[in-house]
Amino acid sequence: MAKARIGIIGGSGLYHIEGFTKQKWVTVKTPFGPPSDHLLTGELAGRPVVFLPRHGRGHRILPGELNHRANVWAMKSLGVAWIISVSAVGSLQKRLRPRDIVLVDQFLDRTKKGAEHTFFGKGIVAHIAFAHPICEELRQLLLARARANKARTHDGGTYVNMEGPAFSTRADSLANHRDGFDVIGMTNLGEARCAREAEIAYASLAMVTDYDCWNEDEEHVTVDLILENLRRNAEQAKSIVAGVVPQIPLEPNWPCHDALRNSIMTDRKLWPAATVRALRPILAKYL
Repeated sequence: MAKARIGIIGGSGLYHIEGFTKQKWVTVKTPFGPPSDHLLTGELAGRPVVFLPRHGRGHRILPGELNHRANVWAMKSLGVAWIISVSAVGSLQKRLRPRDIVLVDQFLDRTKKGAEHTFFGKGIVAHIAFAHPICEELRQLLLARARANKARTHDGGTYVNMEGPAFSTRADSLANHRDGFDVIGMTNLGEARCAREAEIAYASLAMVTDYDCWNEDEEHVTVDLILENLRRNAEQAKSIVAGVVPQIPLEPNWPCHDALRNSIMTDRKLWPAATVRALRPILAKYL
């Protein structure tokens, strides 16, 4: 049996990780439309990995245009059982400085896209448990590695998922700051929710690029500032990912890998054939 693969979702530069060998771009067609790009398969530290540039190579896709279902379905169809997400975030608290890393463990959903963040419907109803939306086992591996790398690292935090593409108004930013939330971004919630439904263990390296505009003591966010901090964060992220990959178990046997076991409400006899075909990579072990 083929080894379960480890997925990496992040900026295009992340696939230039030292030791990422046997690289091959593959095209995956999904019932939910095209993923962000072709997917890059290969090996890292002796483990099979799949990399997906979240916004497409050349950064061509807005956060609100991301097709999380297609991205996660494509990963699942290639045998991915773990996803490490690397993404840029703004800081909502003074202690979280630019170029810090936050190992988030919660999300606040400020989107209006719930129907786009689920594989279910069309005759099959499922309600996953999502009180703890991040895979804790994978999060702890990333936390330990980040600390071993002596990165400025924070254990836990709430990620506010806004829609964008504009950055926050100051009123929104002040409200998020006063409510005690930690970082803000535009991408990770949909990934996490679809990954949980696909029984993929998901954790995020939230890389702080700037203070959100609640903080008038710091310069306001600009694209140039974000890009500069992204470049500085990239090498740190690559080192952490490369160090964690060989520590991930060979067999997918964490709680997230059984997330659907008690979540599907619809009687198996009533599952529509077309929906089963569309969700075959996700439902395979329940068929």
